[in-house]
Amino acid sequence: MNTQAPRPLLGMGKTELEQWAQAQGQPAFRGRQLHDWLYAKGAHRLDQITVLPAQWRQQLAASVPPALLDWTGRSRELHRAVAADGTTKLLLATADDLSIETVGIPTADRLTVCVSSQVGCPMACRFCATGKGGLQRSLELHEIVDQVLSVREVMGTRPSHVVFMGMGEPLLNLDAVLAAIACLCGDLGMAQRQITVSTVGVPQTLPRLAELALERLGRAQFTLAVSLHAPDQQLREELIPTAHAYPIEALLDDCRRYVAITGRRVSFEYILLGGLNDQPRHAEALARLLRGFQSHVNLIAYNPIAEEEFQRPSPQAVEGFRRALVDRHVAVSVRASRGLDADAACGQLRRRLTASAAPGAA
Repeated sequence: MNTQAPRPLLGMGKTELEQWAQAQGQPAFRGRQLHDWLYAKGAHRLDQITVLPAQWRQQLAASVPPALLDWTGRSRELHRAVAADGTTKLLLATADDLSIETVGIPTADRLTVCVSSQVGCPMACRFCATGKGGLQRSLELHEIVDQVLSVREVMGTRPSHVVFMGMGEPLLNLDAVLAAIACLCGDLGMAQRQITVSTVGVPQTLPRLAELALERLGRAQFTLAVSLHAPDQQLREELIPTAHAYPIEALLDDCRRYVAITGRRVSFEYILLGGLNDQPRHAEALARLLRGFQSHVNLIAYNPIAEEEFQRPSPQAVEGFRRALVDRHVAVSVRASRGLDADAACGQLRRRLTASAAPGAA
């Protein structure tokens, strides 16, 4: 019997699982059973899938490759932090003992899962805790999908939205991110319009994202969120060191090409840093920069992290910035701050627990 799977079962569609079961000498319907238990029931181990023959489960359990925790590809939960507002952050262990963060953000009518696409991040944004540790590796398809299943399991609710806004730069892991979107839609029943991909910008990648989405997903209906955080190149380079290789004008040109290819508008993320980029003159400059653009601006009040002295903006500054954009006919919304009492910023929980576990840590 062939017991070597090309990859973990999580991330495979129904047809692939049927083929995998047949390669193990089982009838195709065993693959459909696997699909149901993986995606609908969220099984962590094959020995939990009691509809499968006991002898087959025992054989598979004895042949798990060293690179996997189990054939399913599910992770282990290392830590859970729950904020007063219900926001739940999970720290998950990969099979190679790295840790990744994912967050469940509940509201009255939805559950949004913020997923990571990499372990760490190479972009080194000064206001982001994830970038402080650099990049360890990109996540694989099953490791991304697992985050959504883990939040569903812990919070007891079917996620309604997924945002690629956790650890990492999604456009540097494009194949796995697009495959994850295909799996979330095809196997978990989500709609592309319920998914957002956030990027700080990688040169010459946005048009490729648009073309690959059309090729692999059939259409590009997910939301693209581009992190600007500054209305000019000089200030942007101060906040995002990698921006020196990607002038803001070139980034916006690529955004226009993305809109032309997909027909979808772009959302721009703008973190407000107290006294640094949250003044009326910054709002006026941002409005000029985006004039004539099919876009939407999402304002985010900075969530303080260690190692940086940036300040959270005052409510008055946030409202003043929003009003200045509205007065200049820019579509804008303010993202509500969630989970501030539970290390909510990307990378905070992982860094804190890693530091506390280090030899000699207090």
